[in-house]
Amino acid sequence: MMKHPVSINGITRWMATGENVPTDSLETKEHAVPVLRQEIGDVLRDVRQRQRRTLREVSHHARVSLGYLSEVERGQKEASSELLSSICSALNVPMSLMLREVSDRIALQEGVHIPDTVPVDLESGFAPEEFGTRIPDEVPDDFGQLAGSH
Repeated sequence: MMKHPVSINGITRWMATGENVPTDSLETKEHAVPVLRQEIGDVLRDVRQRQRRTLREVSHHARVSLGYLSEVERGQKEASSELLSSICSALNVPMSLMLREVSDRIALQEGVHIPDTVPVDLESGFAPEEFGTRIPDEVPDDFGQLAGSH
């Protein structure tokens, strides 16, 4: 019995020759599967280059070898959370912001829309008790200044 590879929903399976593949499960188009380490590396490299900093400078401040940082930026090495924290500190960028950018890039590749606001159906469950289940129409001035500062 001969088998051949068939890609179904991004997973390659080996199927016997002549075995029927359900047509509704076949991919209609090829798409790249995002690799987390590559996206993290791309974001870190973009941040470093926008700051016009060298690998040597960032590796020194992050206390990581230049070669290892280079491999992380090229997506060849999986960086630990501690190492990512150190690199982000050296770049003076909050790790949460870096991860948000990574998340946005992966969502774009997957064709998923992630809203910047909390959906209405979830909003009522997290509203402060003092406001009931409704978020106030007006935001105090100090919050408005924060929102405009980034």
